[in-house]
Amino acid sequence: MEEYFFQCPYCWEQISMLVDVSQKQQSYVEDCEICCNPIQISVVTEAQQIVDFQAENLEQ
Repeated sequence: MEEYFFQCPYCWEQISMLVDVSQKQQSYVEDCEICCNPIQISVVTEAQQIVDFQAENLEQ
């Protein structure tokens, strides 16, 4: 697991989450810990390192 910091696409606050770097690709929805809005999270890892991370607003 690796802690990753990013900006919420709704409230713009910096938040963090634990990412399972043993999985090569992940896509899921998680609520912001500050504003509680749903965020679409997409993560790609290689050699147990995050190579791509996207946090997108679901209301676009």
